Amino acid sequence: MSGLDTGATRCGAGGTDDFERQAPSPLRAFISTEAGSAGLLVAVSLLALAWANSPWSDSYVDLWHTVVSVSVGSGGISLDLHHWINDGVMVLFFFVIGLEVRRELAVGELTDRRRVVVPLVAGIGGMLVPAALYLALNPAGDAARGWGIVIGTDTAFLLGVLALVGPAVSTQLRIFLLTLTVIDDIVAVSVIGLVYSESLALRPLLVAAACLVGLVVLDRVGQWRAWPYVVLVVVLWVATLESGLHASIAGMVAGLLVPAEAPSRRLVESAAVGFRAFRQSPMPDVQRAARRTLNRAISVNERLQEVLHAPTSYVVVPLFALANAGVDLRDGVLGEALTSAVTWGVVLGLVVGKLVGIGGGALLAVRLGLGRLPQGVGTGHLMGGAALSGIGFTVSLLIIGLAFADDPAVQDQATVGVLLAAVLASVVGWLLFQVAARMFGQHDAALPTLLSEPVDPEVDHVRGPVDAELTLVEYLDFECPFCGRATGMAREVRAYFGDRLRYVARHLPLAVHPHAELAGVAAEAADRQGRFWEMHDLLFQHQDELELADLAGYAADLGLDVEQFLRDLEDDRLAARLQRDVASAQASGVRGTPTFFIGERRHEGPHDARTLIAALEASAAGRPVRT
Repeated sequence: MSGLDTGATRCGAGGTDDFERQAPSPLRAFISTEAGSAGLLVAVSLLALAWANSPWSDSYVDLWHTVVSVSVGSGGISLDLHHWINDGVMVLFFFVIGLEVRRELAVGELTDRRRVVVPLVAGIGGMLVPAALYLALNPAGDAARGWGIVIGTDTAFLLGVLALVGPAVSTQLRIFLLTLTVIDDIVAVSVIGLVYSESLALRPLLVAAACLVGLVVLDRVGQWRAWPYVVLVVVLWVATLESGLHASIAGMVAGLLVPAEAPSRRLVESAAVGFRAFRQSPMPDVQRAARRTLNRAISVNERLQEVLHAPTSYVVVPLFALANAGVDLRDGVLGEALTSAVTWGVVLGLVVGKLVGIGGGALLAVRLGLGRLPQGVGTGHLMGGAALSGIGFTVSLLIIGLAFADDPAVQDQATVGVLLAAVLASVVGWLLFQVAARMFGQHDAALPTLLSEPVDPEVDHVRGPVDAELTLVEYLDFECPFCGRATGMAREVRAYFGDRLRYVARHLPLAVHPHAELAGVAAEAADRQGRFWEMHDLLFQHQDELELADLAGYAADLGLDVEQFLRDLEDDRLAARLQRDVASAQASGVRGTPTFFIGERRHEGPHDARTLIAALEASAAGRPVRT
């Protein structure tokens, strides 16, 4: 879900990162942060329940009814703590979701629309089926307003429970479920903002609209500083709150409008120059200039995500759980809940509806040929993940407060349903993962890590002795700027090991680079005249000049028979030679360039010269490779 791994920058296939790298890519950091907060959420929810059912339950109720006012001049906002959390700080949670969705649409997993179809169908099924099941038990009256409770999935809880009960390595399944919850979140927040909002005030709505236009303008003019976006988002939140529209939609829409883009080679090089200048002259003004160039190299979207993920995961969402999960189950409340159609409508919708809707929707999409499940994800993994999606929690509790604002008794019944569903969904998910592993051999839901096609000196392009002790394989794209930098690193690695190392180059031209495939064919055409490596080096030296006329010029510079070279460019067998490498890359779990293999195992982590040398030395010594 894309262009940059921290310490391991690479171009993605259709904008896709290798999610199994150890370096914390933005999405990987998101997954680990949300999963890490799940345990805290469980603890806080249990604390809320214990507090609400203790002799001090009155203090729990009184706390959230405490009014807090913020005034500026003659204006201000006055809300009780419960509303400050649900309508205030929770906006940060939805803002972060919007940021993540925008990034995935711009440079991440969702840029490859073919990968979106199956999760899209599954996500739609995972909302329609639960809502239908809830309405089947609550077809009319005020209870019917609760249908929105069962459409959401709590990403933090989902990923946290997946880490506990799912496969030992579940990278690909996590990506699929996260893509699905992105779609889920967009719809759920829209429902909150449009269906459960009160009467609307026109003037604040106009201010909110002006703020949205301002965010679009900032994007269009290329504003890279974060503070103008932050100012507009704060004003947008206040205006949305005053308009009567639920503020969650302001957070989501604002996040969607904050730009995300892959770091350009020009900005990365500029940042490197600034850093070198500071190292040579560590003065305050040079430091400020270096920091500015470093900030410009990373999009404002990702910088805001980095700042906000930990506070939202470890403060905002747990605070929300503390304020909303406390249900006083005494005095017959639990008994009433267990006989309530609302309670069982929520349980049925989340536990059964999500399993059937998501699992059935995904399998239907695959059967109709609309797409396929991610590599490494089996049907058992899919059904287990679908079951865990029945953990609604955050969004469900928020909608409970909106749908049944005037009926505390029904609120309690619905909350019991959400809590019960979370437990049952976790158990069902665990059972399905156990069945998948023991009966169908579906263990890890991850990309392959071994080279599918062993190195063959008769076919592969090898630099160094063909029988060398160590092997370094690189999948490359001649138009990928980070491959150009990695080529220099590979040269340093070869110089370090000398004849102990053979370096193998394989093709992986990416769709995002329009000249990459032709450049790869040109290298193969040069190989027919014994000059592959010379052409290889020239192509990387001139990555911005890869038109047909440029390639012919390079052939002439190398002293090749240019007419033969041009005829070979039209030879389908050379294109098929590239496709062989592409197929081996896909079968080996490669999702971007450059990707390296140490011997037959995919290298995970940064690909600077020092790290590659350490990995090769560890391989030679038979030690586990640490990245």
